[in-house]
Amino acid sequence: MCGIYGYFDRGGRSLQARALAAMDASLVHRGPDDSGVHAVAGAAVANRRLSIIDLAGGHQPFVSADGRIALVQNGEIFNHVELRAELQRDGVAFASDHSDTEVLLRLYERCGMDFLHRLNGMFAIAVYDARDADAPVLHLARDRVGVKPLFVHDDGARVLFGSEIKALLAALPRAPRLHLPALQHFLAYNYVPPPLTLFDGVRHVPPGCLLSVDRHGARLRRWWSLAEQQPESTDFDRWRDEFLALYDDAVRLRLRADVPFGAFLSGGVDSSSVVALMARHQREPVRSFCIGFDDARFDESPYARDAARRFGTLHRERVVAPDLLDEWADALWHCDQPHGDASFLPTLEVARLAAAEVKVVLTGDGGDELFAGYDKYASFAADPALAALPDAEFARAYVEHTGLFGAAARDALLQPWLKARLRGVDSVADVAAPWFDEVRHFDRVNRMLYLDMMLLLPGNNLVKPDRMGMAVSLEARTPLLDWRVMEFAFRARGDTKLRDGDKKHWFKRAVEPLIGPELAHRRKQMFTVPVGEWFRGSRKAWLHELLFAPDAVGARLFDATTLRRLFDDHASGAANHTRELRALAAVELWARRFQPEIPT
Repeated sequence: MCGIYGYFDRGGRSLQARALAAMDASLVHRGPDDSGVHAVAGAAVANRRLSIIDLAGGHQPFVSADGRIALVQNGEIFNHVELRAELQRDGVAFASDHSDTEVLLRLYERCGMDFLHRLNGMFAIAVYDARDADAPVLHLARDRVGVKPLFVHDDGARVLFGSEIKALLAALPRAPRLHLPALQHFLAYNYVPPPLTLFDGVRHVPPGCLLSVDRHGARLRRWWSLAEQQPESTDFDRWRDEFLALYDDAVRLRLRADVPFGAFLSGGVDSSSVVALMARHQREPVRSFCIGFDDARFDESPYARDAARRFGTLHRERVVAPDLLDEWADALWHCDQPHGDASFLPTLEVARLAAAEVKVVLTGDGGDELFAGYDKYASFAADPALAALPDAEFARAYVEHTGLFGAAARDALLQPWLKARLRGVDSVADVAAPWFDEVRHFDRVNRMLYLDMMLLLPGNNLVKPDRMGMAVSLEARTPLLDWRVMEFAFRARGDTKLRDGDKKHWFKRAVEPLIGPELAHRRKQMFTVPVGEWFRGSRKAWLHELLFAPDAVGARLFDATTLRRLFDDHASGAANHTRELRALAAVELWARRFQPEIPT
């Protein structure tokens, strides 16, 4: 686990040393153990390292013997042991004892960027290749589903890249302008859907994609697509056996580390099954971590204790202060963008608890998107009118049902000048519809899940464990997002996942022998905090000051009457606008910290 950064200048001009140093300093939290840079005229690839594998020999960048190829990565390659052994059988020599990053360099030397298909891991990789001195190239690759972040800024002359946006900002002369279409999409989805960001000119490298940059331009191609899966029919027993074998191996591979590791344990079906499989492969008890709240509506700690007793873990639990909003601004700084999701705050707290004892945790992230675990899937699918909707209308209905501000609500919220600037920007047609179109061969349950795999996971739900973990230098690993598990999950019919309102239908049955019926079938509890109640009580004045300050960014973007109505109706109890106010507050806190230029 690390942070990577660097640049490629098409005119061969070198970035100033102080700019590279600022990029490095912006990512220290991602890699406090070590740093390294390979710099030549007009390019650099660099790394901040959190030492997890081969503590002594894993220094990055790794550079070829002739000095013309340099490689850095953020993440871990879980099958590096097998890949190294294969290369050694072919006569490839290694300088490190067992660094997974050196394996990447040796693979690249043999087969170029096609080596990506052979990796089982979470990664963002940068390769600078100057073997052709007249045509050097920078390759930037991201893992299949975007567990590890990677951002770029390309002004036509120079490309900057980094694991976090703040690394790019450190090298730019001023903060970019607010990207207005991305703001509209944030209001629609409650997060900024990738590859866009709220900074004009800054974009994600999309998951499963490779961006190759040279002196003539940049070429983006997808090297992996979940949409290539074809639906299959099978019986439950066969499905269960194959799934559990894949899941077990995904967990086994993610236990490879040279440092202490543990797991987040909420007592939910995903984290409990991860811990159950960890316990199979460890001689020592699993170290598990959970936070609790005084408010029983949001407190999962009793279920976590039940799971900890069942699996014999060394369990650490801490009851945290119910009001976490003083942490919000710092959490958004780590995220680089606003998120309306309040669960970032308790995730930061449990990461702090774990980081006091371990450097790596396994989590259950991804299970809800793979196997239809959210209430929104069941509530949306329960509408009998959906069956008659054409595909385009189905996509729009899903976004309106699960998103934040619908089209009419956004129209009322935005100021007239901003509505005029955004005329023709459609948050469904421009963002969701292309993903739905890719999987017309999927049933509609799997289409919903596919959209969330492509947008919600890399745009929000994987940002949470990465950024909140990295804030305290903790690596999070996600066995349910092993590529083999993902592909297997999308070969299964939708009715194996959501059947008559029963979420994770086959998944829960499959893991029940591992975790017991009480944990397998207990009602899902959202990992969140009661922000809406605070906005009516102890934090009402705080929210008012934030939203209605004379210098508030919302005063320039949002209709004052609509904003006032949202606040007043919520504060009085006449309506519940928790999600809307939470998102608007996140925009304000983010804008105060990052100070983007507001277009006029």
